[in-house]
Amino acid sequence: MKKLFILLLVLSCSKDKINQTQVCDENYSPPFGGTIFIDPNIITPEDPTTFISLSYAGTGERQMYDRRYGWVMLEPFLFPAEYDDGLSIEIQVNPEFGTWENAQVYALKYAEVIGRLTTQLRKDVETSWIHRGDEPFGGGNNNLLIHTDWSEKNYENQGILEETLVHEASHTSLDSYHAESKGWINAQEMDCEFISNYARDYPIREDIAESYLPYLAVRYRSDRITESLRKTIEEAIPNRIKYFDEQNFNMYPID
Repeated sequence: MKKLFILLLVLSCSKDKINQTQVCDENYSPPFGGTIFIDPNIITPEDPTTFISLSYAGTGERQMYDRRYGWVMLEPFLFPAEYDDGLSIEIQVNPEFGTWENAQVYALKYAEVIGRLTTQLRKDVETSWIHRGDEPFGGGNNNLLIHTDWSEKNYENQGILEETLVHEASHTSLDSYHAESKGWINAQEMDCEFISNYARDYPIREDIAESYLPYLAVRYRSDRITESLRKTIEEAIPNRIKYFDEQNFNMYPID
């Protein structure tokens, strides 16, 4: 009788393991190439911003990253920007803009847009570098990197400036906490798929940033996206969505 009980227990445990085994299709194709392009209305210029004030603090020597030249030492125009949730950012504008008045135009423009990002996404953003140049944005380094020529020609022209900054701020304020965490890796494995080719090709570096904007869309902007888009996102990354839900992120001013 005892042997029969042990045999039944082993079979039961084996069955549980079989039920928990995730069968993944190695030939799957992610639904998107990159997610900043999925919808231009997730965050718009009409949405509220937490930005409240900007002041000019002169110039000062700073190390900045410029995609055209790499790491450089410059004396940018400095503009402390204040936000109504208590956060602040030093916006550093490349001296190539000529005068502090001209630099201030760009500092104000992007300070307001950055303020449409959630408190969670801005919490580790200490600085923003603004350069001319036909180069993509960047995140990380407690910073948001902006190249104005690329911004105007690409992101602004397509209406995805805010969406792009969500992606880059995810690098700055989320990656170091979550990209290699046990919970996130488990969510990746349970989902099998990636939301985009970019996330699939760079699963540690890009998966958080590529997944977060779609998460924001389905959880907080579902009324702005199509039903088919919502369904595509939810079917591709349900466990990543659940992971983000469990973090209790500060979603002000969106929520």
